Parts: sequence; structure tokens; C-alpha cells
Amino acid sequence: MSDLMPVERIESKILLIRGQKVLLDRDLAELYQVSTKAFNQAVKRNQSRFPLNFMFQLTGTEKNELVTNCDRLDKLKYSSVLPYVFTEHGALMSATVLNSERAINVSILIVEAFIRMRELLMNNAKMTEKLKDIEDRMDTQEMNTIIIMDKLRALTNPTQNKTQKIGFDAKK
Repeated sequence: MSDLMPVERIESKILLIRGQKVLLDRDLAELYQVSTKAFNQAVKRNQSRFPLNFMFQLTGTEKNELVTNCDRLDKLKYSSVLPYVFTEHGALMSATVLNSERAINVSILIVEAFIRMRELLMNNAKMTEKLKDIEDRMDTQEMNTIIIMDKLRALTNPTQNKTQKIGFDAKK
């Protein structure tokens, strides 16, 4: 199935919008090899399959921000239509409304891409936690080294290590 297309190609199309990883309607249509118009019509005919947590329409501000930040979406700037975006579940559900062999195969790759991204994020969080732990240990070691160095300096510095005379001083 990976001969259909590399999973990395799908991963590169996944965006973070409103705190969710999503795919644009135009990107899904391209992956499924249908026009964006035909794709959105199929979704609209089956709107009951797409609750808000499966898909939502971008606002004008979100669209403009997307066009500004993603060079590959430059053509979207000239569209008067606000695009729809699909979460992982919405992307999977869209394959069912297209009902083609390609849609089924691509939907499996889409799920694999989302899973890989989730794993990368989890690994990144674990790595960040490990780095913080190492940093904390290094800070502790550094403090211990400073304390030891201060004590060694005090022992080896004769100006700080004055000897006190014992006995009676007749000069006073």
C-alpha cells in the first residue's frame, strides 16, 4: 500500500488548527484523486456523518493566516470559499462517502500518518522530560562543585586562613 504514496507525503499536509491536527478539504481531495468540489459535495450529501469534532470550516482570519504561513497554499488566497478541514476521524469518514478503492487505501495511509505523528509527539515529550531531568542533575552537580571549590579555596588561601595566637598577649 505504501507504493500508493509515501506516508510522509500525507504527514506534510497535516496542519495544526484550533489545537487539532487536520487536513484541508483540497488536500484530501488531491489524495483521493477527486476535485475539491466533488469531494465537498459528497461530504455535504452525508453531513450527518461529520459532527463538529470531525470537520469544521475555517474562518476568514484562519484562512488568511494559513495562506501567510504555508507557501503551498498560495492559490487559496484567491478563493472566495472558506475551506473545510477534517480531523483524523473526519478524514477517515470522508473515505466512506467517496466509496472508492483508492479512497479506502488512502484512508488507511492517512490513519497511519496520524499515528506516526502522535508517536513522534509522544517521543518528543519524553525526550523533553529526560532533558529536563539531566539539566536538573547538572544544576545540582554544578552547585556541589561550587561548594567544594569554595571550601578548597578557603583551605588553601593563607589570607583567609589566619592562625589565632593562643595564650596571653603582654603588649595589651
